[in-house]
Amino acid sequence: MAFTLNSYPVVYRAKYNAGAWAEEYIEKIHKTPSEEAALSDAEREILETSRNYYEDMPLVNFTSQYGLGCFEGMKALPQKNGNLAIFRPDQNAKRFKDSMIGLKMPGFPEDFYLKACAEVVKRNAALGFRPVYKSEWEKDAFMTADSVYIRPFTLSESGIGVSLSKEPYVMVITTPVSAYFSEGSTEAVITERVRATPKGTGWIKAASNYVISALAKAEAAEAGFMECIFLDAVHRTYIEEGSSCNIFFYLKSGELVTPELGDTILPGITRASVIELAKDQKVNVSERKVSIDEVFADAAECFVTGTAAGVTPITGLAYNGKKVIFGKGETGPLSAVLRDTLKGIQYGTLEDTKGWMVTI
Repeated sequence: MAFTLNSYPVVYRAKYNAGAWAEEYIEKIHKTPSEEAALSDAEREILETSRNYYEDMPLVNFTSQYGLGCFEGMKALPQKNGNLAIFRPDQNAKRFKDSMIGLKMPGFPEDFYLKACAEVVKRNAALGFRPVYKSEWEKDAFMTADSVYIRPFTLSESGIGVSLSKEPYVMVITTPVSAYFSEGSTEAVITERVRATPKGTGWIKAASNYVISALAKAEAAEAGFMECIFLDAVHRTYIEEGSSCNIFFYLKSGELVTPELGDTILPGITRASVIELAKDQKVNVSERKVSIDEVFADAAECFVTGTAAGVTPITGLAYNGKKVIFGKGETGPLSAVLRDTLKGIQYGTLEDTKGWMVTI
């Protein structure tokens, strides 16, 4: 179970008007989790579909017509002690506000964001819609563990004609989620497509950015690869990021390098966390340009990072008919340590000395 449209019944909605946000929590039609699990496939589809429709929201708007919108992704993770905790929500709150301002919308207040996300998770959990910690997840470093995916997003007011959103909605929905990447290939391919250009919206978590990513990832999957990797738009030489994740290379020299942030790369929260964890391991970490030639010549390990990806090793990279294999095709030692440390903190098997986890 990766992403599903089986959204939990309680959602949050806010609408901006006359300089203020009007908030509400909506409880969509539902049964108990056990009753829903007992439904036939057809019955379950009808119920799940009903939770995804809102008759009092505009169909024709700047988001549906032009992709003018932004979103976030977070997880509430079941803890070994029985609690649920969200990973670094303050950072997502800041990025969401920055994204909205970057799209010239009114910025959503960070305190509103934090309260709404926590409250939606809490209200759904009270109805029984939440995963429960399983010790068996520890056997594969939580790579197939369940969690609550939290999706805050914007939707514009009614509108036709290319324009900006001045009175947007902010929604927060939650769904169950487990592993993001499917079993099979652990290799990636350099795509010929361009994800972002200088002076564009690559640094914003904008909905429109993901059209190219979806196309490129589908093409990679058709060719037998797990992921696609983008090069820069100008030189077509430097690595930028994956379809929905940042990327790291551990060089033979002992340097861990990740592409430096700019207006074409999303400032990932997992990315920043992994940089900090690597420095804790006394690893020399660099944020700089890294070329495809340098990767083919000097990289010993590769992994991608993101809310959904966590730390996911990449064992091979193909480009222009050539391929480089990292770590003899297996997860490298540093990749494993960073993955296990991050997951251990997130699921509560390791002490959270950084204050990253916010208990619901």
